[in-house]
Amino acid sequence: MRQSLIKLYKRDLNAVKKELKSYHKEQVIWKIDKGISNCAGNLALHLVGNLNHFIGATLGNTGYIRQRDLEFSQKNVPVVDMIKMLEDTEKMIELTLTNLTDEDLQKEYRRNPFEDFMTTEYFLLHLKSHLAYHLGQINYHRRLFDKN
Repeated sequence: MRQSLIKLYKRDLNAVKKELKSYHKEQVIWKIDKGISNCAGNLALHLVGNLNHFIGATLGNTGYIRQRDLEFSQKNVPVVDMIKMLEDTEKMIELTLTNLTDEDLQKEYRRNPFEDFMTTEYFLLHLKSHLAYHLGQINYHRRLFDKN
């Protein structure tokens, strides 16, 4: 299961990088308009923060400190910098998941005490779905706003 998760996270993180590189005009990455409140740049920053927090800091003890507000308020981060963040996130995920045991994957995972029981494996699948959801939003944002 760990190797499958690693492959899926890599696939989708590489797709996010490809989407960001596919914009003809870098400034369009930060465009919001008509009810679209999250631009591609902030969604990419959000994915980096989310994965580094829940996988890196929580499961991998990386020491990452999340600044969730910045994920949505920071603007005009160069694409090259976001690509580097995504690459570092990919490496962190591979290292963290490689170091988890089958027993670790079956341990209880709760983000807060009022949440229903889930395993770490289930939560990793949830995070992967979250990544895919925002990848789709980034793709749609690019096709909607990045006209030649």
